[in-house]
Amino acid sequence: MDFLKLFTRPSARAARFLEGRVGYAVGDVHGRADLLGPLIERIEARADWDLREAGPPIVIFLGDYVDRGPDSAGVIDLLLSGRPAYCERRYLRGNHEQALAAFMSNPVANRRWLLHGGAETMKSYGVRPPALVGTSDEDWAAAAAGLKARMPAAHLDFLDGLERYVVFGDYVFVHAGVDVERSLEQQTDEILYWTRERFIANKRRFSHKVVHGHTPVEKPYIDERRIGVDTGAYASGILTAARLEGEGVAFIAVSSPSSRRPASEGEAPTKSAIDWIAK
Repeated sequence: MDFLKLFTRPSARAARFLEGRVGYAVGDVHGRADLLGPLIERIEARADWDLREAGPPIVIFLGDYVDRGPDSAGVIDLLLSGRPAYCERRYLRGNHEQALAAFMSNPVANRRWLLHGGAETMKSYGVRPPALVGTSDEDWAAAAAGLKARMPAAHLDFLDGLERYVVFGDYVFVHAGVDVERSLEQQTDEILYWTRERFIANKRRFSHKVVHGHTPVEKPYIDERRIGVDTGAYASGILTAARLEGEGVAFIAVSSPSSRRPASEGEAPTKSAIDWIAK
């Protein structure tokens, strides 16, 4: 008898994406329409190759489309344009979409949203952000009403209809993470949209392998529990997506080097493609 085997935990079965389909999970965009467009083009260029008998590729956007970067309105325009073409598309809510909704509902109580990228979102819709100090409650209410009036109805409907999480195969796709002590159905909005250190540090496996954004990393992260694809696009100039098929995981990204340094006069922004292969 091999006594060592009696005390050895069997290795977990590798997570598999939805059988017969290809999936992409896109990290936090944060107002970088200039990066989202090229990433969508990369996914569209592979759509024919990624088509399977069971259906077209599935693209899951992990939330945080708005704030921080300069063109939140342009990002939502792109997401509403039917792209990437030839793909099934799913859209999750992030904490920044939740914060935007909270500001429009109660601007005085949620005015600090402006410090976390909300000012850039307001500017992208042509609304001047109020000063954090010295602005009356009435002026805060007028600013929120002005923002809502400048946002197209389609944008408001899009933001209102975002999903909390989606499941494909052995993977759950969420914005921030999960509480491993609770079932998937018991997860709160606070956990799904805002959790960070508690989820990242917990080494317990969840019922599904978790694909998430929210916590920026220099390169996409993968272990047996989770896959993190937020590469801090608004600051780093790198927007990343994970590609999943069967047990396989790889990463594609687009980069805008000019976003990480001042451009010379007359210099056009450049884009480059990056690929990482998961080990």
